[in-house]
Amino acid sequence: MFLNDQGALVYRFDSETLRIEAWGPNALRVRVTHEANLPTENWALSEAVPATSPSVEISEQGASIRNGRIKARLSQRGKLVITDEGREGQIILEEFSRDRVDVTDPKASALRLNAREFVPRPGADSYKLTARFESLDENERIYGMGQYQQPCLNLKGTDIELAQRNSQASIPFALSSLGYGLLWNQPAVGRAVFGKNLMTFEALSTRVLDYWIVAADTPAEIVRAYAYVTGKAPPMPEYGLGFWQCKLRYQTQDELLQVAREHKGRGLPMDVLVVDYFHWPTEGDWRFDPTFWPDPDAMIAEVRSLGIELMVSVWPTVDARSENYDHMLASGLLIRQDRGLRVSMGPRIVNHFDATNPAARQFVWDTAKRNYYDKGVRLFWLDEAEPEYSVYDFDIYRYHQGPNLMVGNIYPLEYAKGFYEGMKSVGQDRVVNLVRCAWAGSQKYGALLWSGDVASSWGSFRNQLSAGLNAGIAGIPWWTTDIGGFHGGDPNDPAFRELFVRWFQWGCFCPVFRLHGDREPQQPRLGNSGGSHCLSGAPNEVWSYGEEVYEICKTYLFLREKLRDYVREVMDDAHQHGDPVIRPLFYGFPEDASSWEVTDEYLLGGRYLVAPILVAGQRQRKVWLPRGGNWQLLSAQGERVGEVLEGGVETSVDAPLEYMPVFELV
Repeated sequence: MFLNDQGALVYRFDSETLRIEAWGPNALRVRVTHEANLPTENWALSEAVPATSPSVEISEQGASIRNGRIKARLSQRGKLVITDEGREGQIILEEFSRDRVDVTDPKASALRLNAREFVPRPGADSYKLTARFESLDENERIYGMGQYQQPCLNLKGTDIELAQRNSQASIPFALSSLGYGLLWNQPAVGRAVFGKNLMTFEALSTRVLDYWIVAADTPAEIVRAYAYVTGKAPPMPEYGLGFWQCKLRYQTQDELLQVAREHKGRGLPMDVLVVDYFHWPTEGDWRFDPTFWPDPDAMIAEVRSLGIELMVSVWPTVDARSENYDHMLASGLLIRQDRGLRVSMGPRIVNHFDATNPAARQFVWDTAKRNYYDKGVRLFWLDEAEPEYSVYDFDIYRYHQGPNLMVGNIYPLEYAKGFYEGMKSVGQDRVVNLVRCAWAGSQKYGALLWSGDVASSWGSFRNQLSAGLNAGIAGIPWWTTDIGGFHGGDPNDPAFRELFVRWFQWGCFCPVFRLHGDREPQQPRLGNSGGSHCLSGAPNEVWSYGEEVYEICKTYLFLREKLRDYVREVMDDAHQHGDPVIRPLFYGFPEDASSWEVTDEYLLGGRYLVAPILVAGQRQRKVWLPRGGNWQLLSAQGERVGEVLEGGVETSVDAPLEYMPVFELV
């Protein structure tokens, strides 16, 4: 049965209800359920959208709904095909159905594979869902989907886990070279496969199939349309434009102050200095350990007097020994699990606060405000603390829905939301939250995604380029990485120094320029209380790597300062339109076919083409200059040098250790 429900197309058969409605210009939202009523959650589609004038047509052969250039057609038995009428009716999405419910379908088959498969979960009030779509073109290119530790920029042919893990952020928005963008609007843990023969999305526990699709001419139009329905990043504060310094971990107040004084004494720019984890007495206390941080008020005041903002790491974990544990347990502010001890991290009895509970978010913010914000801290590192433990091994009990609805991917969004709303409540209109994981819509809560605890290796370095570019396409413009990698790396090792230099040069042209890592050898333990059981790595300041490396880093620190006004402009574009800060070449030059093929270059905004050195020992590389513009080499001092080159050519560029190739559009 078909129905025009106030401009929405509704199809019902047996227990299934399918609803297709306009959701912004040239976009549709598709939902399917087997429950009596359609679930009401909008999940990532949180923003108000302008009204459009869709048209619905119903006949004996089927039905259709058109919204601008996008059109969805349903067969008599409910098979869905979506076309782009702006491209002469080109099919952009077609359900993969291989059954015999409609024998007139040319693809009718005895395989008995349904396009929309809901399998009840035993003992639960939810389903395992599989949505199947045709692979319309084996040469299609897919981008986005968040941050994954693999070198593939083009995701066609990949198998993607939809779950948050340390160094993995599931943000299920895909941009296709066929001219559409698709948001899998499901916070459940699941899977996406972009095969050459089949495209599938899975949700392990859900009550509804829900996705949003938009058609447009260019990648920029698609990403901007997505940003308008999920939200855009707030304005970036001034301190987000410069250099951030941190390591694992500054163990004492004196050590931190020595670094700040030395950096400024050398005349080097620094905007942010970070106090990382285990600066607290016990997880869940959310305050400085007085043994090692005896006067945080004076420390913060001195750091700020040097023109540096202090960031503190805040974990969502609550140790059973914490001063806040009993209250949070009694008040229902901690997550629960189906069976066994309420332990989400070991080896101690440690739980996570329930970020999906507004009361829990408010309690944690109030505590952080009292112990950090009111003392002068303005930036928070919201580390999910090995988030895979809290989103994959057991179901999080959603605050207002009860058990057995797996909403693991929503946790980092709700976590950032609590601090964003808290900061707004005290008058902060420019909020930055450094987060390990993110989901669709996290950008509107000031989420600065960092790529997690990645290895200090050339292969890992290469992965970060694809991770950052695809995170930007997926709607997270604020992104950063641990320069030099997190795990290991000896500052006295010449091989690691080379990797560090190349990572540092690239970091200068990332959205946020941030040094971090757990360097070798480990430093001695300083005491027996609080976080002192957690060791700290070797020094990780720019002068820790020898004089040659120091001079190179110094050059790029000042280059970033020279780029400051431009980076501010690009950040404003992200805030106003949703554009990524770092972008694949095709984003700026979609008509240049070769730009879709390039995977080891990118654009910082629309002006600078960056060609990082990603291989040990490389001292020269080839660079593709996109058609549609003229290009000139940029020196490490930020000056144009050499001849102007017309786009549409590949050129070889020298890359001695002290230089990473960058071209400027002129």
